[in-house]
Amino acid sequence: MDVSNEQVRQALLSLVAFVLSVTVHEFGHAFVADRLGDGLPRSQGRVTLSPLRHIDPLGTIVIPLLAVFMSGIPFIAWGKPVQTNPSAMTPRLSRSVASLLVSLAGPFMNLVLAVVVSVLLIVGAKTGHLGVDTAKAVIRFVVVLNISLMFFNLLPIPPLDGASILNVILPAQFRGVLLVMRRWGMLVLMLLFLTGVGSVLMQPAQILAAAWGRFLMSFVPV
Repeated sequence: MDVSNEQVRQALLSLVAFVLSVTVHEFGHAFVADRLGDGLPRSQGRVTLSPLRHIDPLGTIVIPLLAVFMSGIPFIAWGKPVQTNPSAMTPRLSRSVASLLVSLAGPFMNLVLAVVVSVLLIVGAKTGHLGVDTAKAVIRFVVVLNISLMFFNLLPIPPLDGASILNVILPAQFRGVLLVMRRWGMLVLMLLFLTGVGSVLMQPAQILAAAWGRFLMSFVPV
């Protein structure tokens, strides 16, 4: 397989963006769990924005790089999961609600990163310090990526964060469904994206990302 300089550049940019996105996502989980009284994430060094604490060599480095060089093949990438102890969290909240808040913190941090980068992009464009090519790269590799990660992680399929939503809203008699889903969740995810169903589920993210990108580009002088 011939690899061009442009492919290498795209791979490095996407890798840096993904590592940054995974870092803030996992930090969100760890920070909220810590604030709710769970000392496990802090004892494992996860309440930090250091990427070294949050990356998984295979899921954060190898697979995203393969995704760049083998475009068109669906990949599922991931960071190092934050371990939590719901029983140690504040008794003011039920375990399911506390776990829900911890789970939602990850996708929320992806949204925060997309918003912060968007504000910086607008400021850079307004002050004349941002060109068209740079703006397009920032939108593609950071803004669009984090919008996509937010939506993807909210899918109600274990081991994604959205499964915690099911844990709260499902009646007690149906909680056993989650146990089965946790066993086969990763396989289900792979099948969804291999069959194209996953792409359909991600259409809201694509629509939002496209609209968001057009909005940001309207501030960039041509």
